[in-house]
Amino acid sequence: MDKDSPTHSPKEFRLSQRHHMAIPWKRLIQDKNVPAREASLQERASIVGRIGITLLSCGTGAWRVRDAMDKVARSLNLTCSADIGLISISYTCFNNDRSYTGVLSLPNTGVNTDKLNIMEELVKNFENDFSFLTIAEIHTVIDKIQQRPKQYTPVMSGLAAALACAAFIFLLGGGIPEMICTFLGAGLGNYLRAVLGKHATTTIASIALGVAVAGLTYMLSFQILTFYFHILPQHEAGYIGAMLFVIPGFPFITSMLDISKLDMRSGLERLAYAIMVTLIATLVGWLVAVTFDFRPANFLPLGLSPLVVMLLRLPASFCGVYGFSIMFNSTQKMAIVAGCIGAVANTLRLELVQLTTLPPAAAAFFGALVAGLLASLINRYNGYPRITLTVPSIVIMVPGLYIYRAIYNIGSNQIGVGALWLTKAVLIIMFLPIGLFVARALLDKEWRHFD
Repeated sequence: MDKDSPTHSPKEFRLSQRHHMAIPWKRLIQDKNVPAREASLQERASIVGRIGITLLSCGTGAWRVRDAMDKVARSLNLTCSADIGLISISYTCFNNDRSYTGVLSLPNTGVNTDKLNIMEELVKNFENDFSFLTIAEIHTVIDKIQQRPKQYTPVMSGLAAALACAAFIFLLGGGIPEMICTFLGAGLGNYLRAVLGKHATTTIASIALGVAVAGLTYMLSFQILTFYFHILPQHEAGYIGAMLFVIPGFPFITSMLDISKLDMRSGLERLAYAIMVTLIATLVGWLVAVTFDFRPANFLPLGLSPLVVMLLRLPASFCGVYGFSIMFNSTQKMAIVAGCIGAVANTLRLELVQLTTLPPAAAAFFGALVAGLLASLINRYNGYPRITLTVPSIVIMVPGLYIYRAIYNIGSNQIGVGALWLTKAVLIIMFLPIGLFVARALLDKEWRHFD
């Protein structure tokens, strides 16, 4: 239960002092001994709404939230209609000739795949295992899920970002010096962001400070390597890798999937949020680069054969996806499964770009399609939510380098060059969710239709 929620007697009840006031769910209960199916409309509707808003807090899209609310509503003999955004839900539950409307809101958005997996299991088993419990018992179950701490400390989150971004920069063409500086920069940057997140620092501030620290750390480590090991100045090009831990993969992908299902409110709000995060990160990165005269440039050739590059791309893709999964709070098993999917899908994408005449956007489509197909097949075997496997495996395909180069050139008044990089980035970003959509439509009958 939220620490602002009352646990004392009615005479001692105090209203929440938060900006987003905590809801005293258990005070809505009229008879604590009545099974949920026989409870009042208000009490049953509170369960439907709370499950929906808890799922929304995990970062999943509107279609999945509405599907979960519908399943719970049917188990409680209710009809539910919901309008879902990025951080809010407006819903109405109907029962015979009566209705109950609620509006719920979150203070912030984020991603928690561990909690998402638990909530989806609860929804899947709700009719058989939970609908006969009392309203108070169901709220207690949800309390425990909401209070479930993150699996990883800020230090672990920092190491996960360091691993992911170091792998990311290798896949972009960077070498050992770039990987070392990126590892240090991304690690410290995401560690700071995680610490600020624990103190409920606003999104813009935590992203800006995290990216600034990442860029400064890369610069400092690069200067140390230059002084002591005399590495070439061209290795500074890898500083973009140090800030890639802020890529808003979940909102980018879920925004397009929501729009494809005509959940326009949720899709557009998620897209606006993803664009905001991307702009803040790239603008701060640009300011750091301009301050220290770092310029985006092509990486130095690694001098490896195509076969060796392909063999190295497999573990690098695995490490990148595994690291992003840990940042999303996935369990170890879930992160390993996602890493295996990403190793296959991302390596395929890169090989298609290198060995064929396919444009990068088309290769991104096929990479995302393979990731979506593998995730759907694995979902049937172990029940992991598809989105917890697909998004980490294609976040590594998001063209962060292209986006940064676009902002850098636009900021330097090279509008034509910046527009070219931005166009390339947008095409790839659009094709990633399209690939997932096609995979889902092929293997999920419910997704193919509207009703």
